[in-house]
Amino acid sequence: MRKAGDDIEILTVDSQTKEEDLPKEKFGYNIQHTQGFTFPLYNRISLTLDLPELKGAQILEKMKPDLIHVSAPGFMVYAAIFYARVMRIPLLMSYHTHLPSYAISYLGFIPGIVDFAWFINRWVHSRADLTLCTSPQLQQELLDNGVPRVEVWRKGIDTIKFHPKFRNEDIRAKMSGGRPDDFLLVYVGRLGSEKRLMDIKPMLEKLGDGVTLCIVGGGPQAEELEEHFEGTKTVFMGQRSGEELSQMFASADVFVMPSDSETLGFVVLESMASGVPVVGARAGGIPNLIKDGVDGYLVTPGDTDGFVEKINLLRENKDGLRQRIGKKAREEAERWGWEAATSVLRNIQYEKAIVNFHSRAFGGFGRPGTQSLWRLLKWRIMHILEKFGLSSKPKNKEPKIAPST
Repeated sequence: MRKAGDDIEILTVDSQTKEEDLPKEKFGYNIQHTQGFTFPLYNRISLTLDLPELKGAQILEKMKPDLIHVSAPGFMVYAAIFYARVMRIPLLMSYHTHLPSYAISYLGFIPGIVDFAWFINRWVHSRADLTLCTSPQLQQELLDNGVPRVEVWRKGIDTIKFHPKFRNEDIRAKMSGGRPDDFLLVYVGRLGSEKRLMDIKPMLEKLGDGVTLCIVGGGPQAEELEEHFEGTKTVFMGQRSGEELSQMFASADVFVMPSDSETLGFVVLESMASGVPVVGARAGGIPNLIKDGVDGYLVTPGDTDGFVEKINLLRENKDGLRQRIGKKAREEAERWGWEAATSVLRNIQYEKAIVNFHSRAFGGFGRPGTQSLWRLLKWRIMHILEKFGLSSKPKNKEPKIAPST
């Protein structure tokens, strides 16, 4: 988007990082941070309603943008809905985490929680001029559950950062706990119950000797998983980034993805770009990435024997099967560069959201608020900000607001 000359401002939550460590810019674009709070059930996630500073309102007032793009689910999406409505700006939402799956994992003890999650999804996304999700399967599920105006955001991957050339024997020795000749399984990603990582333990038991599992990442289930895998040949590497992460992807023999809650599965694409075959769950967005038996394998979620069968095929490596599938996986990943994906996003999908915005307003559905409402609201906001010492003093006189429909 920078190459296209677009003007962008980024607003995100301050997370739990010290203010001096927060990034201030990326690719020449400003990054602003608004105050947030930690989500009780998942302490690595920070959320925000953009209060009390209302930085989003200040950015939008200054930029007068053509479009707001907000990620969902999250609390900031409610602020975006409010700003888009009163300031009459087209709103696009991108759906990154499948809320009903997380509801089952973290609040499954509450009766009707999945229905409530879908109610929230419908309420939020019906207020978007366009919703983007990450796979045709998820698009259909959203449409079937009453979410309107849904399209697929084309998958993209950094095929330079993730590449077979990063295979490293020293890194492999660390990942295997000093057993580099073992058949090395790897999982990279968030460590949460929704990822179904506990499902891998019975796989290890059936695979027998000569197999080591390496788990890379952090999350709320980290300590529980370490206890669960105690006594097995499992190595926990914690959170990694940069070239070291690229090396960890490329140095494994097989990537295991038991999760059935992936909206896309970027780590699956990153493993494929690294030339490492994936054995993944036939669920969510993963079937949109893998051609079963061609560039990876798909297995029914929870089917331990199915996972073991496919992993053993790659372990036996008859006629160079693992290298052949790894090469096909790399070829598939090379088709999906970020620049091509963003070209479609910018030139087609952003434009469609803007067209939908005008069509909905003309038809009387989801009609945005009036400028008069925003003028009055802005005056009130400035007074609140000034009261908390967060902004310069507002105008002395309340603006005169003409009656409006």
